[in-house]
Amino acid sequence: MAKKNVSLSAEFLKGIWNENPILRSLLGLCPTLAVTNSAINGLAMGLATIFVLVSSSILISLFRKRIPHQVRIASYVVVIATFVTLADRYMAAYYPVISKALGPYVPLIVVNCIILGRQEAFSSKNGVGRSILDALGMGTGFIMVLLVLGSVREILGSASLFNFTILGDWFHPWMIMILPPGAFLTLGLLIGLANWYNEKRGIV
Repeated sequence: MAKKNVSLSAEFLKGIWNENPILRSLLGLCPTLAVTNSAINGLAMGLATIFVLVSSSILISLFRKRIPHQVRIASYVVVIATFVTLADRYMAAYYPVISKALGPYVPLIVVNCIILGRQEAFSSKNGVGRSILDALGMGTGFIMVLLVLGSVREILGSASLFNFTILGDWFHPWMIMILPPGAFLTLGLLIGLANWYNEKRGIV
């Protein structure tokens, strides 16, 4: 729940670093590892997740006092599933190549712990304005990590970025970077760097 003395800017910024869903909470790791073999896939998954997160946060915050406590989780899942279906069908219709590359991971946004967690912990207890800022902050933090992972893996694994070749013939791509081991390796190093930086700043 938002604290009364927390500013609106802090409500947004917390999700980018101090409460980053991947680097700090280790949530949403399945799509993070699975789709970041390229920057464009990471961007697409991040945008789809932000759309679902913000849309469901608005709706649940609006009806938070009308949703019975006993069926709140089921209600959240229904709302989230509705927006996931919209995102999935839109992507399949207008961006079929990316939709095919992402495979089942767009539909699986419905069980993403980040989205369900923010509805239970925040949107169901706060007003629409703060819920939107919270969702945008968490979504921004999520998409930033996806972009970094996707960019590093694509550059080292394919010598390209957003499908544009950026390294010459002198570079021999590291194929392992676009395979599952490369995902675990890159994410592990990124989390390690984040923990080191937080320790230097004195953040627990």
